[in-house]
This record gives sequence, structure tokens and C-alpha cells, in this order.
Amino acid sequence: MTPRADVFFLPAAHDEQRLCLFHAPAGAARSKILYLHPFAEEMNKSRRMAALTCRALAEAGHAVLQIDLRGCGDSSADFGDASWADWQADVRLGLAALDARIPDGLPVWLWSLRAGCLLIAGDWGRPVNHLFWQPMPSGKLALQQFLRLKLAADMAGGVGKGLMEQMKTDLAAGRSIEVAGYTLNAAMASGLDTAQLVPPARPARLEWLELSTRESASLLPASEPVIKRWQDNGWQVRPQVVQGPAFWATSEIEVAPVLIDRTLEALS
Repeated sequence: MTPRADVFFLPAAHDEQRLCLFHAPAGAARSKILYLHPFAEEMNKSRRMAALTCRALAEAGHAVLQIDLRGCGDSSADFGDASWADWQADVRLGLAALDARIPDGLPVWLWSLRAGCLLIAGDWGRPVNHLFWQPMPSGKLALQQFLRLKLAADMAGGVGKGLMEQMKTDLAAGRSIEVAGYTLNAAMASGLDTAQLVPPARPARLEWLELSTRESASLLPASEPVIKRWQDNGWQVRPQVVQGPAFWATSEIEVAPVLIDRTLEALS
């Protein structure tokens, strides 16, 4: 039986800490994986699914590290204090923590969900494989979807006219706004808005998994040009559509068991 996760606080810059959960592999490690959670409330909706998958991966021999990015979960700072650059720094922090626990020489994976997939840009100094769950093709789209949460709430109250433009004006002027209980600052909004799903310079493997409640569904239209760009840059890309609910956005906590199975197969 796989042991329980080791919960610890990882020291970060400015005397801060990041909450981490390390899932040790059952037996000899086959790979090491860093999980990057999605944006804002989607993180909380996805915790159950992430936890189940971490356990399954550990039982299959993978070493998995979960990290709460700055301002998220039980890590230091408030959500409204964090920037996109802070989160990119946390990715490097998490990879270094994995290296400290598991020797080099094993395949390295960044496993990310939704807007978390946009954090992968950069040169990691080595080939790093990627596992995408329902990736967002651009940060601009992710930001628009997030802002629409406030737009929908205010329109229900009859005060939504001109709100989208006002929110963008406030952010462009460096002012923070409140969206669905979260404080969104200008630095975070700007970083997310300009983020792109660009392939890193060192080609490796990309497992691209999308969810649909329909049988025999196709990839989202916006996914195809992004996948081609990665393939043109030398990446081995294997996209597939898996049947299951959009658990990051459902009103009740849901899971997608088939997605866990396909993830294990993808990393085998």
C-alpha cells in the first residue's frame, strides 16, 4: 500500500513558505512529477481529483509533488498579493524540491490543469515532459473566462452594463478588482493575459488530455493549431479526448475516473 503523502512547507523567497505534498512511489521510482493546479476556485474544485490521481500515480511507481502556488491554499500571502511571475518562480522551486527528494536520471513531468498549463514556458535546463489536462490555449482566454464570472453575477443583479470594460480599465491602471471572492491584481492579470501555450525549446513528450461528456468527441477546435505548433517544434504529442465531467467547474465536487486511467496509461 502506498504511504500517506508527506506534507511539508517549502521555504521560499522573502521568508515565505509553500505548502507541498510529496507522494512517494511504491517501489523504485519510474519518474518524478510536479502538479500545477488551475486558477482561483478551479483549484478547490479540482482538489479531490488531483488527490486521487496523485495516489494512483504513486501506486504505479511515480514520485509526485503537489505545490500550492503563492497566495493559494495554505501557502504564504493572499491570492491578491501574488503575480504570474511569482507562480513561475514556484514552478522552479517545486522542480528543485523534487530533485532533492529523487535522484537525477529519471524522466521529469510537469502535470498541469487548465490555466496551470500556461506556467510551463521557460528553459528548465533539461528536457521536461508535459501532461496537460484540459489546457487553456492562451492566457487571454483564461482571463476573459475569469472576468466573466463577475460579469455574470452582476448582470443577474441588473448592473452588468459596461462592467467588462471597467474591469479592464481598472486593471490597466494598476488597480485590483474583486471577482468571485478573489482579489485580482494588475500584475497577475497582465501576466496571465500575455501567457501563451508555447513549446519549450527542448523537445520531449506531451500527453494532451481533454474531457467531454459525449462519446466519440473530437478535440476542441482551438487545440488543433496549438498541437501542430508543438509538433512542428519537435515534440512528440499524443492528444486524446476522455469521457468525463468538467470537474473543475461543476457545482458539486465530481471526479473523472476514466481520466485517471488514461493518465496512468499515458505515463506508462
